[in-house]
Amino acid sequence: MAKTVIIEAHGGPEVLKLTDREVGEPGPGQIRIRHHAVGLNFIDCYQRSGAYKMSLPHALGMEAAGVVEAVGEGVTHLKAGDRAAYAANPPGAYSEARVMPAATVCPLPDGISFEDAASVMLQGLTVNYLFRRTTPIAKGDTVLLHAAAGGVGLIGCQWAKSDRIRLIGTAGSDEKCRMAEDAGAEVCVNYRTEDFVARVKELTGDKGVPVVMDSVGKDTFDGSLQCLSPLGFMILFGAASGPVPPFDIQRLAAGGSLKLTRPTVFTHLADFDSCQTMAKELFDKMLSGDVKASIGQTFALEEVAEAHRALEARETTGSTILTL
Repeated sequence: MAKTVIIEAHGGPEVLKLTDREVGEPGPGQIRIRHHAVGLNFIDCYQRSGAYKMSLPHALGMEAAGVVEAVGEGVTHLKAGDRAAYAANPPGAYSEARVMPAATVCPLPDGISFEDAASVMLQGLTVNYLFRRTTPIAKGDTVLLHAAAGGVGLIGCQWAKSDRIRLIGTAGSDEKCRMAEDAGAEVCVNYRTEDFVARVKELTGDKGVPVVMDSVGKDTFDGSLQCLSPLGFMILFGAASGPVPPFDIQRLAAGGSLKLTRPTVFTHLADFDSCQTMAKELFDKMLSGDVKASIGQTFALEEVAEAHRALEARETTGSTILTL
């Protein structure tokens, strides 16, 4: 048996329920993993609230790190006793232990703690596909990254600095801007006190940037398009402020043959080789010191509702984890 957080109805943090569930043995292509730390992400809140519909009842949680207890037939990249981490579907990481598909679970080097791994898997692999797998970004290029002091943002600032990419960030306070700049942003704009479009134009000699990475959505979308240079690439990878309303696609032509994509990390992780390669690249960045985990908040598994409230109230910085 393992303590597991489930929802039986969509709603606020109060619907999160801690229960005991039987774990069982892994079948072909599966592993059983005992968690030491679990990461929290906005997608968990979307699934809990019903913004992303799920069949109910259902466990929650998309990323964790721990020790493999058993492997099923056909699993060759992991064995019992291995340290491992993952960001993966289906949800179920808010638990002491679980049986799950093995393909998206990755060997974890000894030099990375369970806590750090659990705090960076989903966000770090997201940063990987943003900088390595969506559109070519070369050393010396300039990118605009919104929410630069969040979990993805702080990793993105470090990643960009280590790859010698000029990063302009935005954040909602002077304190958060300092955090982004300390992490590697060349400059971070407080969008509550400054017009980020005007500031980006000023910083780029009125040229704009070739790439915008936007996880905020509705509140920043129009400004993000205005920040792009001709032939620029808009990567819309989240909607923290709400979904972008329908818009006239001719605006992309008027802006200078702009490009727009709405990717998800799980599309990239669905391929075994891609998933394992992305994780190795992330772990190499961490082992070299180029990327450091930033855990702002830690909660016990039993405090998961409180953790969700803090996340949704924007009271968190960096990553949030549950410990077991």
